Amino acid sequence: MGDDKDSGERVAGNETLAESIARETGVTEDQARELIRLIGTDRNSLLREARLLLRQRLG
Repeated sequence: MGDDKDSGERVAGNETLAESIARETGVTEDQARELIRLIGTDRNSLLREARLLLRQRLG
């Protein structure tokens, strides 16, 4: 049963991280969630990739 709680906390933490990455970089929360799914939860890596994604979208 502990796994369910850990999983729920992980999802909530990832959601908060996605919101934060989106707010800081200008990508959508959906894009931030996808980056988390692909890269993991390393904040610096997520910020770098989100900024690259935004530049590509605007560029």
